[in-house]
Amino acid sequence: MADQPVVRRRVVKTGISEERTNNSKVQSQYQPYKDAAWGFINHWYPALFSNELPEDHVEGIQICGIPIVLRRVDGKIYALKDQCLHRGVRLSEKPMCFDKETISCWYHGFTFNLESGLLSTIVANPNDKLVGTTGITTYPVQEVAGMIFVFVREDDFPDADVPPLSEDLPVRFPENSERFPHPLWPAAPSVLDENAVALGMHRTGFGNWRIACENGFDNAHILVHKDNTIIHAMDWVLPLGILPTADDCIATVEDEKGPKGLVQWLFTEKWAPVMENKQLGLKIENTKGRPYRTSVVLPGVLMVENWPEEHVVQYEWYVPITDDTHEYWEVLVRVCPSDADRKKFQYRFDRVYKPLALHGFNDCDLYAREAMQNFYADGTGWDDEQLVATDVSPITWRKVASRWNRGIAKPGRGVAGALKTTSLRFKDTADGLRPGYKVPKIPDEE
Repeated sequence: MADQPVVRRRVVKTGISEERTNNSKVQSQYQPYKDAAWGFINHWYPALFSNELPEDHVEGIQICGIPIVLRRVDGKIYALKDQCLHRGVRLSEKPMCFDKETISCWYHGFTFNLESGLLSTIVANPNDKLVGTTGITTYPVQEVAGMIFVFVREDDFPDADVPPLSEDLPVRFPENSERFPHPLWPAAPSVLDENAVALGMHRTGFGNWRIACENGFDNAHILVHKDNTIIHAMDWVLPLGILPTADDCIATVEDEKGPKGLVQWLFTEKWAPVMENKQLGLKIENTKGRPYRTSVVLPGVLMVENWPEEHVVQYEWYVPITDDTHEYWEVLVRVCPSDADRKKFQYRFDRVYKPLALHGFNDCDLYAREAMQNFYADGTGWDDEQLVATDVSPITWRKVASRWNRGIAKPGRGVAGALKTTSLRFKDTADGLRPGYKVPKIPDEE
């Protein structure tokens, strides 16, 4: 026995380190955020681009587990709960509209007033005592810059308390230029600016909205973009990452009447770009600077100033559909005073921005978010993650969002995606239909 060699085992420290920046005390400051798997309710969200809802068209979507149907009549857009109060059928699956004032359920004929949501008649039972005594929720709508926004609210949220759209959009410039100086780039446009044009796309992401949102302004995630075509075609300097160098590297935005979120002081002395990792033999060789600044506000809206070029701003929304899907909105905004300016912007969008920035660059973000989804899917990832100094941005965001959200969406009930193992979901999967944002319509012949 004494002649046998001694087996020495290598000891590797595993488990959760006490050195992580998100200890239990820190986590207690953003518990509401951890609870918001289905999103924040009582906020403005983008619903559709204007050209997706032509005159007298009906479209169904889902936000924060709430089914919503939209109809445009004489230019005006109406939004109501897309769930018949009779037996839960989605009105948008087979649109039935007999006049300009109502929308009817195609199954049993329950008919609702577009303006009030009131049950105004039943096709084959107009004298039933239920008529005029109940209805479905309506949602305020605002259309700007080629985008349709809907205020997604709880059923009992009063009209008088609906805030202006501006309170759920990033800070505006130049009115905030003194507060948030930007000496390296011109003032970023807003969708609310006169002559603003918003061009973009939206697609379904398979992951929780919070993972997607934090990806947008996480200053370490830019590593996933190091090989993107647009970076090397433009010879842009994109660091391996950016480290905070000051306690005030982030400014919180918490004005009484205005958006709630944060602005990162990027491209100042408060953040240091990491250009090289000698241990791994990595070094950024590109030469052209591409200064930008990120900010994020409730209910989950990213703004990237000066991106992908001057006088253009990129907005991103991460609209919760369910607790494991979101609609990813990628929108570029530019002020275009003339038709010639609009055509030039559209031309550049189609041939440069969309293929190289929204697809080429942002496609990396989509698969990076999906790579994290399983870790967070059962809710334990928020407790077990081990965050570091670079993660001051998502930690600050979580705290601000926890303080200022107007409500935490309840898990969806009786809606698509509420249950993951229904026969309908298996049927759709077998038919090659992914879970999505828009409601598939029943063909006329069926």
